Amino acid sequence: MRELKNSIRYILRQRKDDMMPIDRLEKSKRISYHLMKLIRNDETVMVYTSKEKEVNTIPLITALFKQGNPVIVPIIVKEDVSLRLSYIRDFSVLIPSTFGVPEPIGNEIPATGKNVDTIILPMLGFDRTGGRMGYGAGYYDRFLAKNTNIQKIGIAFACQEYDHLPVDENDIPMDFIITEEGIVYSKGSENCGDQRDKDS
Repeated sequence: MRELKNSIRYILRQRKDDMMPIDRLEKSKRISYHLMKLIRNDETVMVYTSKEKEVNTIPLITALFKQGNPVIVPIIVKEDVSLRLSYIRDFSVLIPSTFGVPEPIGNEIPATGKNVDTIILPMLGFDRTGGRMGYGAGYYDRFLAKNTNIQKIGIAFACQEYDHLPVDENDIPMDFIITEEGIVYSKGSENCGDQRDKDS
């Protein structure tokens, strides 16, 4: 299973890396547009802070600030492969940290999983059954296993879709998956896997 996952990760990473930066940003803005349709004004949203070749979450976090949603970001703790959480109120507190991920080191406002209503997760790959493939370390799967009541929304570029991802008991499925094409997976939907916005 591990070798199969690693080979798929290689394929998906190449697809993502082959995108032009201007396309990546434009598609990230479209993902933010589709995603904000699912977020209520009173929700506290946990959002990953993106690295260069991921879906850019700056447009999304900006939209959440504008709507008045409390925003929480994860901080990577390598020692025990866990996530520490912090509220953020502006981008100035984010500095490149572990694995180059922007984090509010030195300006933390502590939060816990109990404070989170919805989490926005990065994905290296996804399929139309709600399957998510991460980067392999398991930070988010461990967090979600301990915080089971959080709504889970995975975001990725459409090119990161894979027909059937290999999953095991540690791989937690998403409630929604969103690409620049719209909602491509919605848990419990009769039309699961075909939820694209018709006007996108």
